[in-house]
Amino acid sequence: MITPQSYRSYRDLPPVAGICTIPEAAVIGFSVDECVARLKRHHWSMKRLHEILIARIPSEPVYEIKMGFSLHAHYCAEHAASWRKRVGEMREPPLGLDHAPHASLDVYFDEIASAPDTEALLLGIYGQALPALKDAFTDHMAKTNRLVDHPSYRICRFALLEVEEMLDFGNKCIEKLVTAKRRGELKDWFTLLAELLGQAGGLDGSRAIVNGEPRRLFSATLRSFDGVPKRDERFPDPYNMGVHAEAFLYDAKFPPEPKTLMMYYKRLREIDVPEMMASIIAETKGKPWGYYVDMTRQLWDEARHAMMGEVGFIQAGIDWPALVPINFTWSLALNTQLTPIERHAVLYFIEQGLMPKTGKRFEWEVGTASGDEFSEMIQDYDWADEVLHAHIGREWYAKPYGDSKKAIEYGDKCWSKVLIDWSSYREKGLTKHENWWPNVYRAWCEAHGRQPDPAVLAFETSYAAQRADLKDVSVSA
Repeated sequence: MITPQSYRSYRDLPPVAGICTIPEAAVIGFSVDECVARLKRHHWSMKRLHEILIARIPSEPVYEIKMGFSLHAHYCAEHAASWRKRVGEMREPPLGLDHAPHASLDVYFDEIASAPDTEALLLGIYGQALPALKDAFTDHMAKTNRLVDHPSYRICRFALLEVEEMLDFGNKCIEKLVTAKRRGELKDWFTLLAELLGQAGGLDGSRAIVNGEPRRLFSATLRSFDGVPKRDERFPDPYNMGVHAEAFLYDAKFPPEPKTLMMYYKRLREIDVPEMMASIIAETKGKPWGYYVDMTRQLWDEARHAMMGEVGFIQAGIDWPALVPINFTWSLALNTQLTPIERHAVLYFIEQGLMPKTGKRFEWEVGTASGDEFSEMIQDYDWADEVLHAHIGREWYAKPYGDSKKAIEYGDKCWSKVLIDWSSYREKGLTKHENWWPNVYRAWCEAHGRQPDPAVLAFETSYAAQRADLKDVSVSA
């Protein structure tokens, strides 16, 4: 008599496509109903974590954490989409994916969303929720039949890779930023989070449910969205608009080599795009999940661009925190003066201005002409990213207009009504609009053994009279 243990494949080749052994393929795993119940919990956890991360991007002051949240929100949006798709494959109409699987689970994520500071938020996400999610994926992979439920197993495996990456980042942040004293102060909150998970039967619903009414602590008053951008102490002059990057970049009389510095500034300044896009995503409700996936992908791309500028300065020998004031006036103005759809309109208008040969292609050409291989590389990818972003804008902003020209005109109108008051910032003592360019250029020349070009050194055009897009900047270059 043959058994799963005694069966041999042809010449002992890997059976069942190599995904498991015959004995493993013969085990009784989850039923479809049991599998779907867990998938819905996986989905809900990723969906709520996405919301939490997005909502904190503008107001999180620490640059590295702001960038980490941007990446992890992208991961969560992508994995939530995978779970939604998988549930839809398993004879589950209606899907019921926009309702909490358990009231206590929803309160659990409300508590993390309402964490009062960065330290508590890090502990809630990376010390509580993600370890529980890692356990949930691991348990699903161990208990489901790897053959019959292979699509779910595969999604779990991919998600687990990125959850572990997220945990590595988060645990290092906790180690550096969260004191033992702060942990002690949050002891009662940790107890509450554990209690809520017990009432929900664990994050994945695999444990026995503990009866009880869900209690609230921080979420007794739900945290409202804060769109005012915050920056850490390396950004001491966030209102500075003393150097008009586009005016320098598009002036034909300046050589390409120093223009790479101005492009690194433009890239690093893109910190404000995730800050602004987070406000659109957080305050726009009821869209198809594809909207949140695509918009969060673009948000992460913009965060990547900022870090590309950061690395560009570093490899060029420039101590950017000491020499380059990175402002937040764009995200501050849009987040506090416009509605979400108006912000999206401005974003689309600016993106469309980057599509002609005088936009992103020109920046790549400058990078290439400069001989700076790093600049050439990042501008190559920045250009490719912006083509994708223009498509995302057409799909989720412009398509309802039915007329791209009208969509662009509305964006221009919204941008024109934004008050970024150069004079007011100076009069209120928020900034002197210092022309920081000569010091940066001198430092670069010194690092590379060059003599400063007097004409480049003398550049002093500010944003006093022009906004930061290409509409009014000479593109004769």
